[in-house]
Amino acid sequence: MQIRNFSIIAHIDHGKSTLADRLMQATKAVSAREARAQMLDDMDIERERGITIKASAVTVMHHHKPGAKADDLEENDAGAPSGEAAVTEAGDNAHGGAFMLNFIDTPGHVDFNYEVSRALKACEGAILVVDATQGVQAQTVVNAYLAINENLEIIPVINKIDLPSARPEDVAMEVEQVLGIDATDCIQVSAKTGVGIPQLLAAICERFPSPRKPVVPQTRALIFDAQYDDYRGVVVYARVFDGQLKMGDKIRMMGTQRTFQITEIGKRTPKPVRVQSIGPGEAAFIVAAIRDLKDVRVGDTITLEQDPATEPLPGYKPPVQMVFCDFYPATSEDSKGSDFEKLRDAIEKLSLNDSSFTFIPVHSEALGFGFRCGFLGLLHMEIIQERLEREFQTEVVQTAPTVTYRCRMRDGTFLDVHNPAELPKQGTFEEILEPICKLEIIVPNDNLGAVMKLCTERRADFKSQSLVGDTRQMVTFEIPLAEIIYDFYDKLKAMTSGYGTMDYEVIDFRPNDLVKVDILINGDPVEALSFLCHRLNAEYRGRLLLKKLQKQINRHQFEIPLQAAIGGKIIARETIKAFRKDVTAKCYGGDVSRKRKLLEKQKEGKKKMKSVGRVDIPQEAFMAVLDQGEE
Repeated sequence: MQIRNFSIIAHIDHGKSTLADRLMQATKAVSAREARAQMLDDMDIERERGITIKASAVTVMHHHKPGAKADDLEENDAGAPSGEAAVTEAGDNAHGGAFMLNFIDTPGHVDFNYEVSRALKACEGAILVVDATQGVQAQTVVNAYLAINENLEIIPVINKIDLPSARPEDVAMEVEQVLGIDATDCIQVSAKTGVGIPQLLAAICERFPSPRKPVVPQTRALIFDAQYDDYRGVVVYARVFDGQLKMGDKIRMMGTQRTFQITEIGKRTPKPVRVQSIGPGEAAFIVAAIRDLKDVRVGDTITLEQDPATEPLPGYKPPVQMVFCDFYPATSEDSKGSDFEKLRDAIEKLSLNDSSFTFIPVHSEALGFGFRCGFLGLLHMEIIQERLEREFQTEVVQTAPTVTYRCRMRDGTFLDVHNPAELPKQGTFEEILEPICKLEIIVPNDNLGAVMKLCTERRADFKSQSLVGDTRQMVTFEIPLAEIIYDFYDKLKAMTSGYGTMDYEVIDFRPNDLVKVDILINGDPVEALSFLCHRLNAEYRGRLLLKKLQKQINRHQFEIPLQAAIGGKIIARETIKAFRKDVTAKCYGGDVSRKRKLLEKQKEGKKKMKSVGRVDIPQEAFMAVLDQGEE
């Protein structure tokens, strides 16, 4: 049996998941009765948002008839049963027979690029899906170059050709112009109707190479994903490169040096199906009674205990987290103090399933014990928070997202600052450096001026401009990361009617006139609300935040001053008025001094309250910092 391993990559909303559905139906992996939209998107949040968050690996069987006509291609055998597979020479590509197709449906959003890069490591080919109505977009280019850097064979697919606004020939020329892939290699399909799917399956069998032959006699398998199951422990997803794994084998994790015994091997077809063994080129999930989450690392190599390999497989380059924020348990009045432990368990289990975010314990005077988490982007942060609340039933309070800044200390060393509270005292460092991104935007010609204006307002430096087809252009800027993590993408989508797309990567850290703005409530600084920004924007940002806090914090029995300060200088102030009892209501006429005496007494009482009183800050107040836009 011949094996083909490939990933489906594309920009967001170009039809990857629908194409995966059609491939499973065409290979009879699912019946028409079982079929439903987005079959591989298991999470509710993926279905609600219409995006893929987690890469999903599936094994299907296909019987290929070389040289068959399009009508004949519609007929397909289910293939041989799953099991130990023999790896064939690359020269067998043109031959027919039974094929085992292992494919991974990957996310398309820029924040989940790490999922794509991990999936490509386990493959020999990639299907690059391009929307026939929207053409090449920013993430299309990025994902294509990820595949090129891994030396993968690429099959470009023009999808959605059934739509009235489709322009497949023009889009094929865009693929050639932007990516350098021959336009004649593009396969036109409609994942919705099934048109072109047989031709695509034939191309997969004929154009993708077979897995490489084993290079060492020992067994080596790469862990490309994992998840926690309450009943079976840690379930590991691995791709075998050398040797084989079978039921009952005693395995060793080369990174952690822990040993386990395999109790189950299976494949998603897309239903879980048990197999007795897997050989070179095959991918499967492995259950080995692994209870401790720290015993498994994505990118680690599995080998056999009795004959271990000496060199592990090349793993994954660690992702660089760019957005940081704090998660705290939302403690309620009847809380017994176990919320922090519950949040820690939830984060540890989730980090196994999504290894691209980091977390360390922190403590805040305002919010208690929690975790400082690092994410690849703002959407990634939102998804993690939603998954914590949905999958693990944990209520989370989230502080304002920040980016990583870098301080040049007086002794010449550098200190990374993930949170404004970590910034050293004024005078102990020379300057603050901020992360600078290379930002690529593909935009319709009509909206070019508006996008240029948006970028220059966000302190961006224009670098280059090039044509993408007749109606769109790609413009490149260098822009501070802090300027794009909040509402930049939303504004770009709004001003381009949804047709503008962007991609960014951090390229450098550069010094600028950056300051820390402290927020004082009733004279006490609240570190969870402080932020770093450019000096020119400090007063505007501080005043905007104070106005939001004024609405979120309830009135007390005493007046509450809200202040924004840079160092010892107050740059903005708002006041929350106190509740006041009408103490003069009992005075019916008489001398005015009686009223003045009662009012002065009340004033003294309020002053005393203010000095000893404690302001209750609701959790919504900390969320107010998230929205950095105008009211």
